[in-house]
Amino acid sequence: MQQVILHLQNVTKQFAESAFPAVDNVSLTLQQGDILGLLGPSGCGKTTLLRMIAGFERSQAGEIKIGGQIVCNSSTCIPAEQRDIGVVFQDYALFPHLNVAENVAFGLKHFSKEQIQKRIAEVIALVRLEGLEKRYPYELSGGQQQRVALARALAPQPQLMLLDEPLSNLDIQVRLRLREEVRDILKAAGTSAIFVTHDQEEALAISDIVGVMRQGHLEQLGTPEEIYTHPASRFVAEFVTQANFLPAHRQGNLWKTEIGSFELTANHTEDTGEIMIRQEDFILKPATDALVVVRTRRFLGREYQYCLQTPSGKELHARTMRDTALPVGARVELSIASDSVKVFPQ
Repeated sequence: MQQVILHLQNVTKQFAESAFPAVDNVSLTLQQGDILGLLGPSGCGKTTLLRMIAGFERSQAGEIKIGGQIVCNSSTCIPAEQRDIGVVFQDYALFPHLNVAENVAFGLKHFSKEQIQKRIAEVIALVRLEGLEKRYPYELSGGQQQRVALARALAPQPQLMLLDEPLSNLDIQVRLRLREEVRDILKAAGTSAIFVTHDQEEALAISDIVGVMRQGHLEQLGTPEEIYTHPASRFVAEFVTQANFLPAHRQGNLWKTEIGSFELTANHTEDTGEIMIRQEDFILKPATDALVVVRTRRFLGREYQYCLQTPSGKELHARTMRDTALPVGARVELSIASDSVKVFPQ
C-alpha cells in the first residue's frame, strides 16, 4: 500500500485586501511517488496553495500533513525549513557566484564532506549535467539552469518537491523537451511532487493526478485521462479541453442543436442544456447544401485547425488530421461519435 505523503483537509486562506478566499476549503491526498499537477488560470489560488504547503504562507483554517506529521493547523505551524520539502521556483533562484556543484551542495550543510561529494555526483547524473559542475549559472542555457535548480532541490532527498511554474520562462521547444525530462527525473528519484502550471498540455503530460482550480476551489481532482474525458463541470471542460459548447434541448432520447441531433446514453433530468464537443471529435464532410461554413483554416503541422460558423453565427473550432484539407468558404456537414458528447446544465 502506498504511503500518504501529503494530506490537506479543508485548507483555507483569505488575504485582508480581498473579498474572497484565495484558497477555499481545499482537501486532497498525494501518495508516495505521485506527481500532482495543480492547473488553473492566473489568480485561481494554485500558487497560494503551494506556498501554504511549503510554509511560506499560513492557512487560516484546515490542516496540512506532510509524511503523516501535522505541519499546519489552528494551533501549529512548522517553519518551511523544517518541513522536509524541496522547492523549485519560476526564476530558478540560483546563486550567481556559485558554480553548478556549489549550488547543488547548498542544502547539504549537515552532510559530511564525503556524503556531499557523493550526493552532488548522484543528482548531477540524475539531471544529466555531467561535465558542467564547474560552470557558473551565466554560462548555462535556461534549460540547464532549471535542471541545476531541480538538482539542488532534490539533493537533500526531501519527502515532497514543490515546483511553481518552473518551465514558464523557457522557449517552447525547450519546454516541450524539459517537461518530459522533469517527469523522468522525479520518477527516477522516487520523489512525490506538486507541479503548478497554467498550461493544460503541460499538466496532462507531467502529472499522475491533476487538480483543476477555479476561484480558490478545487474544481476536479483525477487522472489526466479522467479530467480530459469526463470533466466534472463546464469550466473544467472549457479550460482543459478548449471544447465547443452548443445550446441544446431534449426531445425524447435526442438532444437537438442547430448542427444536428445527438443521442446520449447518460441520464439527464434537464430538458435544456449545453452540449460539449471537443475539437478533435468533429468529423467534417464537404456538402454544398450544408449550413456550416469554414471561416478559417490553420495548418499546425500534424493537423489542421478550423474555425466554423453555424447558421446562428456561432463559432466552433475543429481539429482534423492533415489529410483533411478543406478550403475557406467550404460548406460542411458535422458529425460526431455520440459517446464523445456530454451535456452540462445551462
